[in-house]
Formats: sequence, structure tokens, C-alpha cells
Amino acid sequence: MAPGMVIGITGASGIVYGVRALELLREAGVPTHLVVSRAGGMTRAHESELSAQRLRELADEHHPVGDLGASIASGSFRTLGMLVAPCTVNTLAEIANGISGNLLTRAADVTLKERRPLVLMVRETPLTAIHLRNMQRITEAGGIIAPPVPAFYAAPGSLDEMVTHSVARALDLFGLDLVPSRWREDDHARTPTESDPPRTDREDMR
Repeated sequence: MAPGMVIGITGASGIVYGVRALELLREAGVPTHLVVSRAGGMTRAHESELSAQRLRELADEHHPVGDLGASIASGSFRTLGMLVAPCTVNTLAEIANGISGNLLTRAADVTLKERRPLVLMVRETPLTAIHLRNMQRITEAGGIIAPPVPAFYAAPGSLDEMVTHSVARALDLFGLDLVPSRWREDDHARTPTESDPPRTDREDMR
């Protein structure tokens, strides 16, 4: 099997982000390795109609979170990187401080040490100074903090489109251009009309 993507799902609200990532990667033919935290399983039951078995079936390989002997726990096992979607601040803290108490955080630690892309879709608000310091530590270690922030310039017509766009932007960070997710000026250009208020130089500078 060609090198695949590790997908981690934790207990933050927004399991749909991890599910959509698995779906998009499968459509693109990119192999996936899934690991779900115990809290992630609880969130799945609250937020999704997916059974635990159906979620596992979305991935090419599923690894129990307690299996520290799994392939993705070793740096010699090649992957394209790891996406944690969604990512709790608890998982963020463990990764930022090198705590590898389960397979999910161990796989993230391996990703960093092997200098592979690690993207964390952190889902929390408001943020404390502790959260921000941990985000800084991840960034300094080579990881990327990518909260699932809606992009309204894409004029989403549904929640599903917003989720897909956020996940596509995260996967774009791995060099995977699976669905259109970048700004294209031609798509958003609009001819001014007489009803538009006049713009001043001051407004243009804002």
C-alpha cells in the first residue's frame, strides 16, 4: 500500500470534520489510517448517526487508541502526515508537551519527529493563555494549527459545504488539492452598480 494519511479523531465537537476528511481521501484514492480517542467515540455517539463500526469502515486501516504497537507508532512506517480533526485542547496539550500516552498522541509525536506535516483542527473557544502557549509550542515544533474557521467568501449554501471547505483547506496543507478551496478572484469579481456607495481612498486602505 502506498503511504497514507493518519487521521485522528478526538472528543471535541465536530466529528463531522474527521468523517469528511476520510470521505474526501477515499474518493481521491489516498489510503487512510484511523485512530479515535475514547472521548472521540463518545462524541461520535452524540453528534453522528454513524456506528463505531461504520466509522472504522471509512478508513483503510483502523487502529485502537490503546495499541501502541501499531504501525503508525513507528517512525519507520512512512505516511503522508497526520490530521487531527477535530482536536481537543487536551490532545493539543499532550502533543505540545511530548506526552505519548496513547496511539493518537504517539502517532502525532512520530509525525513531528520525522518532520512530516501535522495539522491540528483545534475546536475550542474562548482560548486561554495555556491553550495559546501550547499552540505556539506545536508551531515551533513544525506542526500547523488550523481551526475550522468558515470561509464566507466561498458563499456556502449549506453547513455541509462549509464543513467540506474547512476540511479541504486542511488537506491542502498536505499538498492534496482534492476540492476547490482557494480564493480565485475571477469567481468573486462583481461589477459595481449605481446603488453601490462611492469608495474613498481612506476606505480602500482599510
